[in-house]
Amino acid sequence: MQQVQGVVARKKGAPVEIVTINVPDPGPGEAVVKVQSCGVCHTDLHYRDGGINDDFPFLLGHEAAGIVESVGPDVRGLAPGDFVVLNWRAVCGQCRACTRGDLHYCFATHNAKQKMTLDDGTELSAALGIGSLAEKTLVAAGQCTKVDPAARPAAVGLLGCGVMAGIGAAIHTGGITRGRSIAVIGCGGVGVAAIAGAALAGASPIIAVDIDAKKLAKAKELGATHTVDSSKTDPVEEIKRICAQVYEGADGADVVIEAVGRPETWKQAFYARDLAGTVVLVGVPTPDMKVPDLPLIDVFGRGGALKSSWYGDCLPSRDFPMLVDLYRQGRLDLDAFVTEEIALTDVEAAFDTMHRGDALRSVVIF
Repeated sequence: MQQVQGVVARKKGAPVEIVTINVPDPGPGEAVVKVQSCGVCHTDLHYRDGGINDDFPFLLGHEAAGIVESVGPDVRGLAPGDFVVLNWRAVCGQCRACTRGDLHYCFATHNAKQKMTLDDGTELSAALGIGSLAEKTLVAAGQCTKVDPAARPAAVGLLGCGVMAGIGAAIHTGGITRGRSIAVIGCGGVGVAAIAGAALAGASPIIAVDIDAKKLAKAKELGATHTVDSSKTDPVEEIKRICAQVYEGADGADVVIEAVGRPETWKQAFYARDLAGTVVLVGVPTPDMKVPDLPLIDVFGRGGALKSSWYGDCLPSRDFPMLVDLYRQGRLDLDAFVTEEIALTDVEAAFDTMHRGDALRSVVIF
């Protein structure tokens, strides 16, 4: 067992604390990873504020890259010294989703069986089964995805959650391709990643919608062909207008991604898509939010698909190495998502920065 420093949320809404964490030696199927970088994600804030569940105390963090320090018995394909991006979809290979070939929907993903604890022995709930806002963390070996060790940890670690969620929402869930149009409502980290994914796929037009000029500028930098300030313009009508200019007869975008997680913006996405178009919800709502009041005839009459995107419907073993290779080739600017590099002691301040919308990602560097 080792003792390290980590960021813990002890109770709902209380400021996080830097405390001593006990990290067990890895058991069968487990690995200890020395964390090099970890993004501060909105999901961590959800955990701190009780928006996920009440299993306090939480060891926060899940967007991380690092070096495997040790592995437990029966671990194959992973060894000390490997550079990895951590993921929260370590497929089981045995559940209904896996046996029908849909590994990206695995219903029983693996986590470490042992618990990390506080110094007094209190068991910690690791955020998304990872808990990587700590100098070292214990995970299931399947949560470690090996990638090119020459890559910058702060950039590629973000594939562990937000960036992969956005890129996958566009490419995997939305099925965006050349010759199709896309609009993204909400241009935080996930939304801008969806725009980057759409640009990789060759979509056009790529329409970014937000109320923040700085976020729209970043969206433009990462591939948006058009921007819409929805505080000044009706986004539904503007999306329809832009798409009709490009494709005669279009009545909206082929794919509309909702990256906010609110009923009112989801309703905008519903009406901003073309006939037989696709709506993708990747923004995370709170439990009290309800689907907006929609006439059922509109659901039927517009056709198409209403989808939710879980982790960008990704398969980490397939997608992480590919996206890191694109990053290394200069075709995917993951560095653009790193707004600031901070210390472990700055996590609470990073939540304030997040509230203000001043950063795509604050990344802790160890």
